[in-house]
Amino acid sequence: MISITSKSPYAVLALAELGRSAGAGPVPIGELARKREVPVQFLEQLFAVLRRAGVISSQRGVKGGYRFAREPSTVTVLEVVELLDGPLGRDAHGVFADASEAARKVLGETTIADVIERETREAGASMYHI
Repeated sequence: MISITSKSPYAVLALAELGRSAGAGPVPIGELARKREVPVQFLEQLFAVLRRAGVISSQRGVKGGYRFAREPSTVTVLEVVELLDGPLGRDAHGVFADASEAARKVLGETTIADVIERETREAGASMYHI
């Protein structure tokens, strides 16, 4: 069926924050967790999977943290979902197969860079409300 747990949305939010914060070196996981209101232990579990898959890399030590191992523009939301929640739409039939295919299309065409861009655009739009 179509199954996306809380793991994937939290991971995508944290990856977007990592993309925003990158540039000055590795970003501590505590900083990412605090900014996106995700429990640190939960985020550590998610990032361990993403690190083993080669999406992100980690650096230990005082100046340690995480950074992207690949460009955010090459990491799709579908890839993150399937790494953390398994194949999307497996065993779906009928209308549910159609729904999972539509979800796979949208998530497969959306990269972490797209998520960052969208958040930036939406944050800018919200600043102009009176």
